Amino acid sequence: MERYEKVRSEICEVCRLLYDRGYVVSNDGNVSVRVAPDQVLITPSGVGKGRMEPDMLVLCDLEGNILDGDRYPSSESKMHLMVYRERSDVMSVVHAHPPLSTAFAICRRPLKERYLAEMVVGLGEIPVTEFAMLSTEEVPNSVKPFVHDHNAVLLANHGALAWGPTLLSAFDRLETVEQTAKVFYYVERIGGGVEITQEQADTLRAKAGMYAKLAGKREG
Repeated sequence: MERYEKVRSEICEVCRLLYDRGYVVSNDGNVSVRVAPDQVLITPSGVGKGRMEPDMLVLCDLEGNILDGDRYPSSESKMHLMVYRERSDVMSVVHAHPPLSTAFAICRRPLKERYLAEMVVGLGEIPVTEFAMLSTEEVPNSVKPFVHDHNAVLLANHGALAWGPTLLSAFDRLETVEQTAKVFYYVERIGGGVEITQEQADTLRAKAGMYAKLAGKREG
């Protein structure tokens, strides 16, 4: 039996969701889950997410040393591992190239206007990193300034990256980035929107705890 069999299956399921929704094509994107304080399961290089199999995943430590698996980890594993090193509360990182999010990243256009109540309560502003050469230390270094105060970023001329306390929360955040980009695109095509006021935004943020409670199981 493979180590972390259930987690491996869940990663493959999320990979197929990314592919089915058109957030990745070919070998795009990468997904990882922290399975121990200093160990991460991550998708390998060179395999399409729509055909990912559990035994293809690679187990690494937080320095990128391979602990288990017969493939090479994703060439972008450095940015995943940086997030885990910086944020002990993060349990999953998801990277993809959703079309509109990536278009905003190419335009170096952050998603910052307070147009959506859900964005104010959930993701907050989605900044754009500096351009970083793929598969180098430039990539994690470009993300690092944002990792403590944000839940997702747009990677300049590259795509989107999201992280969270569970695999599905990281996927949901990435999907929300793409949905937000779609809404912003339509708002700009229509001629510009009206932002939620700062006072309204503060009121919404004060409700975050209530929404978190409602998302859990009901007691009693």
